[in-house]
Amino acid sequence: MERVTAATYHDIATPADPRISPDGDRVAFLRRQPKGDEERESTVYLVDADGGEPRRFTLAEGADAEPRWSPSGDRIAFTSTRGDDDDRRQLWVLPVHGGEARRVTDVVGGVTEIAWSPDGERIAFVQSVTAEDREAGRDLSVPDEYEPDDHPDPRVVDRTVFRSGAEYFDGRRSGIYVVDAEAVADGVAGDRSRADDSAVERVTGRDADFAAPEWGDADTLYYAESVGEDPDDSAEIAIHAHDLAADAVERVHTTTGWASPIAATADGRVAFTRTDPDRMSLRQTDLHVLDRADGSVTSLTADLDRDLDDDVTPQWGPDGETLYFATPDEGETALWHVPADGSADPRRLLREGTVSGATVGGDGTGSDGGGPGAVRVALARSEWDHPGDVFRHDAAEGTTTRLTELNADLLAERHVGEPEEIRFDSDGVEIQGWVLTPPEFDPDSGDRYPLAVEIHGGPHAMWSTSGTMWHEFQTLAARGYVVFWSNPRGSAGYGEAFMRAIERDWGDVTFADVTAGVDETVARYPIDESNVFVTGGSFGGFMTAWAVGRSDRFRAAVAQRGVYDLTGFYGSTDGAYRLLEGDFDAVPSEEPAWLWEQSPTGHADAVDTPTLLIHAEDDTRTPICTAELFHRILRKNRVDTRFVRYPREGHELSRSGEPGHVVDRIERIVRWFDGYSDHHDAPRALDRPEGAGLTANDGESAGDDGKSAGDDGKSAAGEDA
Repeated sequence: MERVTAATYHDIATPADPRISPDGDRVAFLRRQPKGDEERESTVYLVDADGGEPRRFTLAEGADAEPRWSPSGDRIAFTSTRGDDDDRRQLWVLPVHGGEARRVTDVVGGVTEIAWSPDGERIAFVQSVTAEDREAGRDLSVPDEYEPDDHPDPRVVDRTVFRSGAEYFDGRRSGIYVVDAEAVADGVAGDRSRADDSAVERVTGRDADFAAPEWGDADTLYYAESVGEDPDDSAEIAIHAHDLAADAVERVHTTTGWASPIAATADGRVAFTRTDPDRMSLRQTDLHVLDRADGSVTSLTADLDRDLDDDVTPQWGPDGETLYFATPDEGETALWHVPADGSADPRRLLREGTVSGATVGGDGTGSDGGGPGAVRVALARSEWDHPGDVFRHDAAEGTTTRLTELNADLLAERHVGEPEEIRFDSDGVEIQGWVLTPPEFDPDSGDRYPLAVEIHGGPHAMWSTSGTMWHEFQTLAARGYVVFWSNPRGSAGYGEAFMRAIERDWGDVTFADVTAGVDETVARYPIDESNVFVTGGSFGGFMTAWAVGRSDRFRAAVAQRGVYDLTGFYGSTDGAYRLLEGDFDAVPSEEPAWLWEQSPTGHADAVDTPTLLIHAEDDTRTPICTAELFHRILRKNRVDTRFVRYPREGHELSRSGEPGHVVDRIERIVRWFDGYSDHHDAPRALDRPEGAGLTANDGESAGDDGKSAGDDGKSAAGEDA
């Protein structure tokens, strides 16, 4: 059996955004896979809900996203970059039973968050444009001669939050639009008649940020708006009902939270989410329903001590009386259903693996309020033995059926280890963790093994045995490391009190839990305690830097995309500055000295552990400036260190960065560890030629032949939180 390596990443296909047809008979989903070093292929596939071979539904041209069935199930709308050279997504519609895809829009702001009207005649969407775009009509149709500017010069900022992801807003605001589903975009397919009459209609036209369009009946469109004295600095979200026939808008409710997806019915019931604005980052999000008939609001999850999962949008079941949602739950994703009137507590449908998307279909017959009836759920799920496939869950029977095996050939040739769950005590609290051993691991051989400790980001996130870290954990183990990871206090999935346990103390509380887990792993497994390594990304980068400033236990460290100075983070991040206000109940102007003590840079003079820093240059969530400060302190103190910066990348480097960058980053992590390991015959990375041991340097990065080159001829590995 060959081993999983860093370059295996190029051969891994993953599913996303599974959408079950209205009759529950088919599932549309995205199949994503790296395509060379700089791109990914993202294409819509269809698979029968009763099983069978998936078939490609759209051309492998551009990158497709958001497949959405029409209400009658005869068409699928999707967004795609095909035909454009500037990555602006446009809306396309393709008949299910044959025919050519038809481009519906040609708008300057791109198309996201698409939603069919109940009668199938219109599609709502979101695009982000400037006031100048609206004035010139480019948000409705882009003139042939239009050439967008790369960026303003100079760039003038007049917002509290002025960038996100890897981009600046540059005056753009997100608005709601509606387009005739039968339209043909201007100049496309030789048909200009519909576009000349402006098939795209502007629903919101003022300088504000709108999101989450959702239809009630065929003339009522709901959407959310960020509101407050300064919407950038506010947790308030208004929910509007827009009567398109009368062009009348009513604010029907105001909620609070980071965002609020909306799910609506034709009779005026609106499901939405709410997070308590008091220290919001330490609060769990609940599901509520507004009944417009009497103005009542019902909380459906007030007694469920779990946070809502961002990867699964709450949705109505086919009976129109039941809502479905997901939560993180002790290392797995749980799917739930609950009566919309709050007459019963939520009931769990399943808890299996890591679910990255789910939708509900079927006719819903047989529901009596106590059960989901003939409901089918399509879900994309990863488990310890595979990086992701599409499944069907039959709610009435409680059975789950696997519909795809996207990586069957690849996995048949690779050793994939099964992690072991461990539970351990830390300061009187039970912590959940996992240990993955190398392919040749033999506890009775007398050999001792190096240990790689992984710390997750968030901090209010949750790890499992699968999901986005599947590749990194397997490749580190394949390289000969025992791998330990856990969900320390502060993680989601264990209740609000557990999440709040790191209030005003990110560092020491989390470090106590990680240390207790390392101690438990050392007690259970034959670990060489002089060869323990640590890495993590985002909050995990913070904790990696905190750990080496507090302890000499680690032989070497790799801190990735971290927060190293809380004051610098507060001033340079996007809306995540509210993490400081919530988790720490502090701002730099009030407690500057204390925030310095709570920062890894406040203890950087104590670091003598060899530490590699990895960062994305366009990261607006954890901007690179605090990494530059931490790196300079290490350099001034003559600590073994190196600073690797990835251009064109944002905070999602490890999950959706350019494939060549993802592989390179993985190999650099292992190359750094190997250079300080007594169990690997490899020089320090600092002593090697810069490209030595990296597949990007030897031309192998575009595919995987089962090997990742290294100076010692051994396979390399890695990946980030």
